Amino acid sequence: MIITGMSHYESVCKKKLVHWYNRNRPETPIDLSNVYIVWSCKTLQNYKCLASTTVSGDGIYAEYTYNGDKQELYEDVYGKISNAYHTEE
Repeated sequence: MIITGMSHYESVCKKKLVHWYNRNRPETPIDLSNVYIVWSCKTLQNYKCLASTTVSGDGIYAEYTYNGDKQELYEDVYGKISNAYHTEE
């Protein structure tokens, strides 16, 4: 896999998350319109981004890292474990 720029990288990551989601959560199929990039950056030959979905309450976000030296894309998908608020230190 050769990434040719940030927009290409973000497009690949969105497609990967759609694929993961439809494979692991078939009861709620999604498409590219349900995925957005929260944050992305490029440092030297490497890219990283965080992506999430518009599916209400799913708590899913994915971290993608592209290693430009090896031309490999790594995917880590996370789910929300808890949601708490704090009013004191």
